[in-house]
Amino acid sequence: MRSDTPEGAGTVADLGEFSLIQRLTVGRAQPPSTLLGPGDDAAVVVASDGRVVASTDVLVEGVHFRLDWSTPEQVGHKAVAVNLADVTAMGATPTAVLVGLACPPETTVELVDEITTGMWKEAGRARVGLVGGDIVSSQTLVISVTALGDLQGRAPVLRSGALVGDVVAVCGRLGWSAAGLAVLGRGFRSPVTVVNAHRAPEPPYAAGAQAAMSGATAMIDVSDGLLADLDHIAEASGVAIDVRTDLLEVHQRLVDVGTALGADPRHWVLTGGEDHALAATFPGPGAVPEGWVTIGTVWRGDGITVDGRPYEGPGGWQHWR
Repeated sequence: MRSDTPEGAGTVADLGEFSLIQRLTVGRAQPPSTLLGPGDDAAVVVASDGRVVASTDVLVEGVHFRLDWSTPEQVGHKAVAVNLADVTAMGATPTAVLVGLACPPETTVELVDEITTGMWKEAGRARVGLVGGDIVSSQTLVISVTALGDLQGRAPVLRSGALVGDVVAVCGRLGWSAAGLAVLGRGFRSPVTVVNAHRAPEPPYAAGAQAAMSGATAMIDVSDGLLADLDHIAEASGVAIDVRTDLLEVHQRLVDVGTALGADPRHWVLTGGEDHALAATFPGPGAVPEGWVTIGTVWRGDGITVDGRPYEGPGGWQHWR
């Protein structure tokens, strides 16, 4: 907690809206893409391409995070990461985030401080500015982040561009967040590397632009599960996609956790969400850039198969189901 909290200002109600905003923003460094940061009616961000990629996600306490499972700093990290991953999945370079925070009046200033610290740190890792937002009163802690990105002259990579004969590749971790969630759900807090993958995902921010420059025909952020998200590409593109399990990496740490919990780690890799890896299609093996792993093929038809067969069970997360 910062040391400049006025005496008696233990909660956000004690400190007040405008003092809290000033506390969370003044003195923070901004990247060159931020021409005007917090403090005015709106921010001004560089958009040299003439187009702005924009995406918004909402995180609700008890649905997307639990403060008995994650530190406030990890929650802030996650809120920024999941939004920037969507911008990256369009082939854009992230430039800025705007944050909306709704919280009960009894929320401590220390809690908000720590959430914001996580946001600033992750924004720094992605080399983007946290350029503004809003704070309001609510009965539930809710964080809404809007992410902006710059295409830098490139065409956006859509879900609808996959072609028959393309190969499917991924960049980033798969199954780690689902394994971490399973560990937490059993009441454990270790292994820490697996649990932290759920608490604070690490999207490969540079990989989206890399894929776009390598000729990716379609791309998506793996937020709901690999099969579920590839199915979005298949449906939008009017194609079928087959995933080969012999090409999927199942890390030994996931194998160990699966053995301990009596779970199949391959299921986490295929259907687990919230790792925020990127999945994309490319016009042949030679187009797949360094750091990406080929895992399947685009075929004529529709839907998703695994090793040529329909996958038994849900392919990922869906709200209200």
